Amino acid sequence: MLPLVTVLIAIVSVILVLVILIQNPKGGGIDSTMGGSSANQMFGAAKSADFIEKLTWYLAIALFVLCIVAAIAAGSGRAEEETPQDQVPAPTEQPVTPQ
Repeated sequence: MLPLVTVLIAIVSVILVLVILIQNPKGGGIDSTMGGSSANQMFGAAKSADFIEKLTWYLAIALFVLCIVAAIAAGSGRAEEETPQDQVPAPTEQPVTPQ
Protein backbone atom coordinates (compact mmCIF):
# COMPACT_ATOMS: atom_id res chain seq x y z
CA MET A 1 0.00 0.00 0.00
CA LEU A 2 2.88 2.35 0.75
CA PRO A 3 4.26 2.32 -2.83
CA LEU A 4 0.79 3.17 -4.19
CA VAL A 5 0.40 6.07 -1.76
CA THR A 6 3.91 7.29 -2.63
CA VAL A 7 3.08 7.32 -6.35
CA LEU A 8 -0.17 9.18 -5.63
CA ILE A 9 1.75 11.76 -3.58
CA ALA A 10 4.14 12.33 -6.48
CA ILE A 11 1.30 12.71 -9.00
CA VAL A 12 -0.69 15.10 -6.78
CA SER A 13 2.46 17.14 -6.10
CA VAL A 14 3.23 17.59 -9.80
CA ILE A 15 -0.39 18.53 -10.60
CA LEU A 16 -0.43 20.96 -7.67
CA VAL A 17 2.72 22.68 -8.91
CA LEU A 18 1.24 23.00 -12.41
CA VAL A 19 -2.06 24.37 -11.09
CA ILE A 20 -0.24 26.94 -8.96
CA LEU A 21 1.84 28.05 -11.94
CA ILE A 22 -1.32 28.47 -14.06
CA GLN A 23 -2.88 30.96 -11.64
CA ASN A 24 -2.64 34.67 -12.23
CA PRO A 25 -0.73 36.58 -9.56
CA LYS A 26 -3.09 38.66 -7.45
CA GLY A 27 -0.59 40.77 -5.56
CA GLY A 28 1.87 43.36 -6.71
CA GLY A 29 4.87 42.00 -4.86
CA ILE A 30 6.18 43.57 -1.67
CA ASP A 31 4.22 46.77 -2.15
CA SER A 32 0.90 44.95 -1.87
CA THR A 33 1.78 43.51 1.53
CA MET A 34 2.52 46.90 3.10
CA GLY A 35 -1.13 47.88 3.59
CA GLY A 36 -3.27 50.57 2.04
CA SER A 37 -5.81 49.78 -0.64
CA SER A 38 -4.02 46.58 -1.61
CA ALA A 39 -5.24 44.90 1.59
CA ASN A 40 -8.69 44.77 0.01
CA GLN A 41 -7.26 42.73 -2.85
CA MET A 42 -5.92 40.08 -0.49
CA PHE A 43 -9.21 39.62 1.34
CA GLY A 44 -11.30 39.97 -1.81
CA ALA A 45 -9.51 37.04 -3.45
CA ALA A 46 -11.13 34.55 -1.07
CA LYS A 47 -14.63 35.65 -2.13
CA SER A 48 -14.02 35.29 -5.85
CA ALA A 49 -12.56 31.79 -5.87
CA ASP A 50 -12.76 30.27 -9.33
CA PHE A 51 -12.21 26.70 -10.47
CA ILE A 52 -8.40 26.89 -10.43
CA GLU A 53 -8.32 28.23 -6.86
CA LYS A 54 -10.72 25.54 -5.67
CA LEU A 55 -8.66 22.89 -7.45
CA THR A 56 -5.56 24.21 -5.68
CA TRP A 57 -7.22 23.81 -2.29
CA TYR A 58 -8.51 20.32 -3.09
CA LEU A 59 -5.10 19.19 -4.29
CA ALA A 60 -3.39 20.66 -1.21
CA ILE A 61 -5.85 18.86 1.08
CA ALA A 62 -5.39 15.62 -0.88
CA LEU A 63 -1.61 15.94 -0.55
CA PHE A 64 -1.92 16.53 3.20
CA VAL A 65 -4.19 13.50 3.67
CA LEU A 66 -1.98 11.28 1.50
CA CYS A 67 1.09 12.24 3.53
CA ILE A 68 -0.70 11.33 6.75
CA VAL A 69 -1.82 8.00 5.25
CA ALA A 70 1.76 7.31 4.11
CA ALA A 71 3.10 8.04 7.59
CA ILE A 72 0.56 5.72 9.18
CA ALA A 73 1.24 3.00 6.62
CA ALA A 74 5.00 3.28 7.13
CA GLY A 75 4.58 3.11 10.90
CA SER A 76 2.27 0.12 10.80
CA GLY A 77 4.54 -1.66 8.34
CA ARG A 78 7.42 -1.53 10.79
CA ALA A 79 5.27 -2.88 13.62
CA GLU A 80 4.22 -5.85 11.50
CA GLU A 81 7.78 -6.59 10.44
CA GLU A 82 9.17 -6.61 13.99
CA THR A 83 7.25 -9.43 15.57
CA PRO A 84 8.78 -11.32 18.51
CA GLN A 85 9.24 -14.46 16.41
CA ASP A 86 11.46 -12.59 13.96
CA GLN A 87 13.73 -11.09 16.59
CA VAL A 88 17.07 -12.79 17.01
CA PRO A 89 18.63 -12.66 20.48
CA ALA A 90 21.81 -10.63 20.76
CA PRO A 91 24.96 -12.74 20.90
CA THR A 92 26.58 -12.96 24.31
CA GLU A 93 30.30 -12.85 24.83
CA GLN A 94 31.92 -15.96 26.25
CA PRO A 95 34.79 -15.56 28.69
CA VAL A 96 38.15 -16.57 27.30
CA THR A 97 39.80 -19.38 29.26
CA PRO A 98 43.59 -19.68 29.11
CA GLN A 99 44.95 -23.06 27.97
